[in-house]
Amino acid sequence: MVLASGDRLCNIREPTRHGSCQELSLKKWCWFVVSALMFSPSAHADEGMWLFNDFPSAQVLKAHGFSPNRAWLDHVQRSSVRLAGGCSGSFVSGQGLVMTNHHCARGCLESLSTPKNDLLVRGFSAKANAQELACGSIEINQLTQITDVTARLNKATAGLTGAEFYRALKAESARIESECATGPQLRCDVVTLFHGAKYNLYQYRRFQDVRLVFAPEQEAATFGGYPDNFNFPRYGFDVSFLRIYDQGKPASTPDHFDFAPVAAKAGDLVFVSGNPGSTQRGDTVAQLNFSRDVSLPTVAMYTAELMGRLKQYETESAEHFRVAQSSLRGVENNLKVTAGRIEALAEPALMAKKLASEQRLRAYVAQDPAGQQTAAAWDAIARALDEERREFLPYFLGEQTFFQSSLFRMARDLVRATVEVQKPNGDRLREYTDAQLPPLEQRLFSTAPVERAMEQEKLIFALTRLRDLLGVDAPFVQSALGKNAPEQLAKQLISQTRLTDPKVRRALYEGGISAIQASKDALIQFALRLDPETRKLRKAYEDNVESVVKQNSELIARARVAMEGTGGYPDATFSPRLSFGTVEGWVEKGHSVAPVTTMAGLFARATGAAPFALPASWRAAQKTLNPQTPMNLCTSDESVGGNSGSPLINRAGEVVGLIFDGNLPSLAGAYAYDPAKNRAVAVHSEALLEGLSKVYRADALVQELKKGTGYFIPH
Repeated sequence: MVLASGDRLCNIREPTRHGSCQELSLKKWCWFVVSALMFSPSAHADEGMWLFNDFPSAQVLKAHGFSPNRAWLDHVQRSSVRLAGGCSGSFVSGQGLVMTNHHCARGCLESLSTPKNDLLVRGFSAKANAQELACGSIEINQLTQITDVTARLNKATAGLTGAEFYRALKAESARIESECATGPQLRCDVVTLFHGAKYNLYQYRRFQDVRLVFAPEQEAATFGGYPDNFNFPRYGFDVSFLRIYDQGKPASTPDHFDFAPVAAKAGDLVFVSGNPGSTQRGDTVAQLNFSRDVSLPTVAMYTAELMGRLKQYETESAEHFRVAQSSLRGVENNLKVTAGRIEALAEPALMAKKLASEQRLRAYVAQDPAGQQTAAAWDAIARALDEERREFLPYFLGEQTFFQSSLFRMARDLVRATVEVQKPNGDRLREYTDAQLPPLEQRLFSTAPVERAMEQEKLIFALTRLRDLLGVDAPFVQSALGKNAPEQLAKQLISQTRLTDPKVRRALYEGGISAIQASKDALIQFALRLDPETRKLRKAYEDNVESVVKQNSELIARARVAMEGTGGYPDATFSPRLSFGTVEGWVEKGHSVAPVTTMAGLFARATGAAPFALPASWRAAQKTLNPQTPMNLCTSDESVGGNSGSPLINRAGEVVGLIFDGNLPSLAGAYAYDPAKNRAVAVHSEALLEGLSKVYRADALVQELKKGTGYFIPH
C-alpha cells in the first residue's frame, strides 16, 4: 500500500520553511540563465506533484496533446477529497459516495467489528442507505478555496530570528486559520510551499458524518501482503466506498467522477488527484545526511522490533490475531518505506546529484555581494542538525511515538488541550489551535472500541525500549518508570484507566483543568507526570532546531526562487495536488515489466495460503469472471505516501483506476523522481466493476457508479 501520512509510525523531522520571493536583478537574471543552460538537468515531461492553482497545462499539451483548462481543473479539484487521517479519495456519484482504499477505511472496519462479526475478515456491503454504518473516526475534507497569504506571514516575521521568528510564524498562521474557519463545517490550513517561499491558505468543507457503504474482505484487498507490497505485478482489490451525510441525508455532490466507458491501456494519458504526504526534495545535503544516518535508521530499528513483537502477539490466540492485523499491516508498511528511503539516500548517484544542485545554488548566492547571510544559512542548518543529533532519540521516544498507545495519546491530548485552550490562540501548541480542535474532538469522542490487551502489549514494548535506549538513569526514564518494570507499569496503567469510555473522555475534556487535576485515572496521572518533561523536550527542539531550520531555509528558499522561480512544483505537504503521466511499465534488471495485470494472473498467483489466499467469494465467482479483465496497472504518475485512495482519471476526467501503492523505486520519490522506474500502482476500474458486480453482487452500488455514464460491464 502507499503509505498514508497518518499511517506513519511517527513524524520524522520534516519542517516546513519560511521565505518570500524577491525580484531578480539583471545580474542575477543573467546568472540564472547561464546556470540553467550549463547545469540544470532536463526534467522528465511527467515529473511533478502540481498545485491546482498553478498547473502546467501548456507542458501537458506539449507532451501529450491535451491542455486541462480552468473548468476541468476546478471540476477535478472539487471532485477530489482528503481523508483527514492521512489518505485521499474522490466523489464518484452525486449522492456523496466516496471511493478510497480499503486500508484507508481499516480503522472504521475495526471499530465496527466484533469477535463474532469481523468486518476485516467478512467484508461489508450495504444494500441500501439505511444499512450504511457510521464511521465516527473518519473526517473527509473537500478543498473549496485557495488564498495566497505569503505577504501577511512575511510581514509578521520580518526582522525576527530564532525562537521569536518561529513563535511569530505559528501565531500569525493560527490567526489566519481562525479567521478563515468561521464555523465547524470549515477547516482551514496554512500550507507552506517551496520551503517558505510561498504560503497558501487552504479552506476545506469538512464532513464528519461519514458512513461505510462497501469494503471487501481483507484477503482480497491486501492480496500478496508484505511480499507484494511496493512491488509489481500486483493483484489487489484495495477499495472501499464511504458516503458523506449532511443533516442526516446523503450529501449532494454535483461535482464527481464518472467511471470511464473505455478501459485504460498502455500509453494512455492519466492523472492522479490526491494528497501526497511529504517529500524532502528541497532539503539541504546536511538534512538528507541526517535522515540517512540518524532519523531513518532509528525509526527502522524501532519499527522492526515492534513488528517482531506484534508478530509474536498475533500467534498467541485467535483474538490476538484479529486485533493485531491492522497495527501489524501498518508497521510492516512503515518498515518497508523507511528501509527504501535509507537505500535511496545510500545511493551515491542520488547524493551526488543533490550535492551538485546545492553547489550550484551556493555559487549563485556567492555572486551577490549582499548574500552573506544567505551564504551562512547552510552552515546554520548543519549546526542545528548537530544539536538535533544529540537530542533526537529522547525527542522521538518522548514526544512523537505516543508510547504506541492510543489511550496514552488520548490522555496526553486531554492533559494538554485543557491547558492550551486557556491561552491566546496564537500562543498554543499547534495541534490545539481553534482550527485544529474539531478533528481533535472527533478523535477524542469517537465511540470506536479500544482493545486493552493490545494497548498493554504495545505500551510494554514502548516503555521497554524507552529504558533500553535512553538508560535507566535518564531523567525522562525515571519520570516515566520510577521503580516499576515496564510490564508492571503498563499493566497498571491500562487496567486502571477508564479512558476506553468516550463519555469519560468527554467529561474530562469539558471539565477542563480542574477535572484533569482532580482525576484519579491512572493514564491521566501518568500523562500529567510526564507532561513537564515532554514539553521541555519539545521546546528545546522547536527553539534550537526547528526555528533555526525554518529561518535559514527561508533564506535558501528565497535564493532558490530568485534563481529558478516558482514555476515548478513544491515539495508535498499533504495538500491537494495533481500529477500526470501515462500507463507504462519499466525495465527491471533487463526484464520488461508489463503495465497491466489480469484476473487470470490473480488466480494463477493464488496459493491458498496467506498472504496469497483468496477469500471464498472470489473462489466461488471464478467461473463467472472474465479472466482477461484488467486487474491492476502501473503508471508514470508521481505518487507518494498520502496518495492512497487517489482516483486515477483520464483526459475526460473519468475514473480509470484507484491508486493504492507504488513500486520499490518509487520509495526514492521522497527525494527525487526517476522517470525510468518510478511507478504508481492502481486497481483498474474494470476490475472494480467486475468484482463489485460478479463477486459481491453489489448491484445497487454498481448502478450508482454507472448512472449517467452509459457504462457497459463486459461479459
